[in-house]
Amino acid sequence: QVQLVESGGGLVQPGGSLRLSCAASGFTFRSAAMSWYRQAPGQERELVATIASVSGSTDYTDSVKGRFTISRDNGKNTVYLQMNSLKPEDTAVYFCRTRRGGTDYWGQGTQVTVSS
Repeated sequence: QVQLVESGGGLVQPGGSLRLSCAASGFTFRSAAMSWYRQAPGQERELVATIASVSGSTDYTDSVKGRFTISRDNGKNTVYLQMNSLKPEDTAVYFCRTRRGGTDYWGQGTQVTVSS
């Protein structure tokens, strides 16, 4: 079955960096678009970044453009989110997501806290 497992979250000071990883299994990773979402307390889950399957083209929400980079390693079945210049407003649980056969699959999430 489809499994997505995030890692790499933690506590970081403003201006710092983190790299999140999402290890995928149970489907043909190289043919799947992958996305990162985040959800802050009391807020709706929002799309942060997406990377296409074949072209590898990327797209970002405006608030993270120039600071975050999504990438993928098809040999490792892993998608990454490099987060630089982190701000307190980036604090959230970050989720990995893919859609296969009309069904959305989510990981369990990893907490990112940006605070001094």
